Amino acid sequence: MSTDGFTTCLWFDGRAEEAANFYVSVFKNSALGKVVRATEAGPGPAGSVVTVDFVANGQKFVGLNGGPMFKFSEAVSFQIDCADQAEVDHYSNVLIEGGGEQGPCGWVKDRFGLSWQVVPGRLIEMISDPDQEKAARATAAMLKMHKLDIAALEKAYAGE
Repeated sequence: MSTDGFTTCLWFDGRAEEAANFYVSVFKNSALGKVVRATEAGPGPAGSVVTVDFVANGQKFVGLNGGPMFKFSEAVSFQIDCADQAEVDHYSNVLIEGGGEQGPCGWVKDRFGLSWQVVPGRLIEMISDPDQEKAARATAAMLKMHKLDIAALEKAYAGE
Protein backbone atom coordinates (compact mmCIF):
# COMPACT_ATOMS: atom_id res chain seq x y z
CA MET A 1 0.00 0.00 0.00
CA SER A 2 1.18 3.51 -0.72
CA THR A 3 2.46 5.40 2.29
CA ASP A 4 1.36 8.84 1.14
CA GLY A 5 -2.17 8.79 2.52
CA PHE A 6 -5.58 8.10 1.08
CA THR A 7 -7.41 9.53 -1.90
CA THR A 8 -11.01 10.56 -1.33
CA CYS A 9 -13.32 9.60 -4.20
CA LEU A 10 -16.29 11.93 -4.72
CA TRP A 11 -19.19 10.64 -6.84
CA PHE A 12 -20.83 13.15 -9.19
CA ASP A 13 -23.56 13.00 -11.77
CA GLY A 14 -21.67 14.37 -14.76
CA ARG A 15 -20.12 17.36 -12.95
CA ALA A 16 -16.79 15.97 -11.66
CA GLU A 17 -14.62 18.23 -13.81
CA GLU A 18 -16.68 21.31 -12.93
CA ALA A 19 -16.45 20.43 -9.24
CA ALA A 20 -12.70 19.81 -9.40
CA ASN A 21 -12.16 23.19 -11.05
CA PHE A 22 -14.30 24.84 -8.38
CA TYR A 23 -12.51 23.23 -5.41
CA VAL A 24 -9.09 24.01 -6.89
CA SER A 25 -10.15 27.66 -7.20
CA VAL A 26 -11.35 27.81 -3.57
CA PHE A 27 -8.38 26.36 -1.71
CA LYS A 28 -4.67 27.15 -1.63
CA ASN A 29 -2.22 24.29 -2.26
CA SER A 30 -4.53 22.90 -4.95
CA ALA A 31 -4.08 21.63 -8.49
CA LEU A 32 -5.87 19.72 -11.20
CA GLY A 33 -4.42 16.37 -12.22
CA LYS A 34 -5.18 13.72 -14.79
CA VAL A 35 -8.55 13.66 -16.54
CA VAL A 36 -9.67 10.23 -17.77
CA ARG A 37 -12.14 10.28 -20.65
CA ALA A 38 -14.41 7.51 -21.88
CA THR A 39 -13.35 5.60 -24.95
CA GLU A 40 -15.60 4.00 -27.56
CA ALA A 41 -15.89 1.10 -25.08
CA GLY A 42 -17.45 3.45 -22.47
CA PRO A 43 -18.46 4.12 -19.84
CA GLY A 44 -20.57 6.91 -21.24
CA PRO A 45 -20.16 8.73 -24.53
CA ALA A 46 -16.67 8.67 -26.03
CA GLY A 47 -14.72 11.71 -24.85
CA SER A 48 -16.85 12.38 -21.77
CA VAL A 49 -15.08 12.77 -18.43
CA VAL A 50 -15.02 9.59 -16.34
CA THR A 51 -12.66 10.77 -13.58
CA VAL A 52 -10.61 13.81 -12.71
CA ASP A 53 -7.76 13.79 -10.19
CA PHE A 54 -7.21 16.91 -8.12
CA VAL A 55 -5.63 18.16 -4.94
CA ALA A 56 -7.51 20.63 -2.73
CA ASN A 57 -5.69 22.13 0.24
CA GLY A 58 -3.10 19.36 -0.04
CA GLN A 59 -5.72 16.58 0.11
CA LYS A 60 -5.91 14.12 -2.82
CA PHE A 61 -9.28 13.57 -4.48
CA VAL A 62 -10.70 11.88 -7.52
CA GLY A 63 -13.99 13.09 -8.92
CA LEU A 64 -15.94 10.25 -10.52
CA ASN A 65 -18.85 10.80 -12.89
CA GLY A 66 -20.79 7.79 -11.68
CA GLY A 67 -24.32 8.91 -12.51
CA PRO A 68 -27.43 9.82 -10.53
CA MET A 69 -27.59 6.73 -8.30
CA PHE A 70 -25.81 8.20 -5.27
CA LYS A 71 -26.01 11.64 -3.66
CA PHE A 72 -23.90 13.33 -1.02
CA SER A 73 -25.32 13.58 2.48
CA GLU A 74 -24.30 15.28 5.70
CA ALA A 75 -23.10 11.87 6.95
CA VAL A 76 -19.76 12.84 5.38
CA SER A 77 -18.43 16.37 5.48
CA PHE A 78 -15.12 18.19 5.26
CA GLN A 79 -14.08 20.43 8.13
CA ILE A 80 -12.25 23.65 7.30
CA ASP A 81 -10.21 24.91 10.23
CA CYS A 82 -10.25 28.72 10.05
CA ALA A 83 -7.79 31.03 11.77
CA ASP A 84 -10.11 34.05 12.02
CA GLN A 85 -13.45 35.58 11.05
CA ALA A 86 -12.13 36.63 7.64
CA GLU A 87 -11.48 32.98 6.77
CA VAL A 88 -14.86 31.90 8.16
CA ASP A 89 -16.58 34.54 6.03
CA HIS A 90 -14.52 33.72 2.93
CA TYR A 91 -15.11 29.97 2.94
CA SER A 92 -18.75 30.22 4.00
CA ASN A 93 -19.48 32.72 1.24
CA VAL A 94 -17.51 31.13 -1.59
CA LEU A 95 -18.79 27.62 -0.93
CA ILE A 96 -22.45 28.67 -1.14
CA GLU A 97 -21.97 30.65 -4.37
CA GLY A 98 -23.85 29.34 -7.36
CA GLY A 99 -26.55 27.40 -5.57
CA GLY A 100 -25.14 26.23 -2.25
CA GLU A 101 -26.74 26.95 1.10
CA GLN A 102 -25.72 28.00 4.59
CA GLY A 103 -26.75 25.51 7.24
CA PRO A 104 -26.75 25.60 11.03
CA CYS A 105 -23.67 25.64 13.27
CA GLY A 106 -21.22 26.68 10.56
CA TRP A 107 -22.15 23.96 8.09
CA VAL A 108 -22.55 24.78 4.41
CA LYS A 109 -23.61 22.71 1.45
CA ASP A 110 -21.97 23.65 -1.84
CA ARG A 111 -23.65 23.70 -5.27
CA PHE A 112 -22.70 20.05 -5.78
CA GLY A 113 -24.37 18.96 -2.54
CA LEU A 114 -21.12 18.34 -0.64
CA SER A 115 -21.18 19.38 3.02
CA TRP A 116 -18.49 21.46 4.72
CA GLN A 117 -18.01 22.55 8.31
CA VAL A 118 -16.48 26.04 8.40
CA VAL A 119 -15.03 26.18 11.90
CA PRO A 120 -12.86 28.76 13.63
CA GLY A 121 -10.13 27.06 15.65
CA ARG A 122 -11.05 29.28 18.58
CA LEU A 123 -14.49 27.62 18.78
CA ILE A 124 -12.91 24.23 19.46
CA GLU A 125 -10.88 25.78 22.28
CA MET A 126 -13.99 27.34 23.80
CA ILE A 127 -16.31 24.33 23.64
CA SER A 128 -13.62 22.02 25.02
CA ASP A 129 -12.69 24.31 27.92
CA PRO A 130 -12.47 22.42 31.24
CA ASP A 131 -14.69 25.15 32.71
CA GLN A 132 -18.03 23.54 31.83
CA GLU A 133 -20.01 26.77 32.26
CA LYS A 134 -17.87 28.62 29.70
CA ALA A 135 -17.97 25.65 27.32
CA ALA A 136 -21.78 25.39 27.68
CA ARG A 137 -22.28 29.10 26.95
CA ALA A 138 -20.13 28.91 23.82
CA THR A 139 -21.91 25.74 22.68
CA ALA A 140 -25.35 27.27 23.26
CA ALA A 141 -24.36 30.33 21.23
CA MET A 142 -23.00 28.18 18.39
CA LEU A 143 -26.20 26.14 18.23
CA LYS A 144 -28.19 29.32 17.49
CA MET A 145 -25.93 30.41 14.61
CA HIS A 146 -25.69 29.63 10.94
CA LYS A 147 -22.39 31.20 9.83
CA LEU A 148 -20.23 31.25 12.94
CA ASP A 149 -19.48 34.65 14.47
CA ILE A 150 -16.30 34.49 16.55
CA ALA A 151 -16.94 37.78 18.37
CA ALA A 152 -20.41 36.64 19.46
CA LEU A 153 -19.02 33.26 20.51
CA GLU A 154 -16.32 35.01 22.57
CA LYS A 155 -18.96 37.14 24.31
CA ALA A 156 -21.06 34.14 25.18
CA TYR A 157 -17.99 32.26 26.38
CA ALA A 158 -17.06 35.19 28.64
CA GLY A 159 -20.60 35.36 30.02
CA GLU A 160 -21.35 38.77 28.55
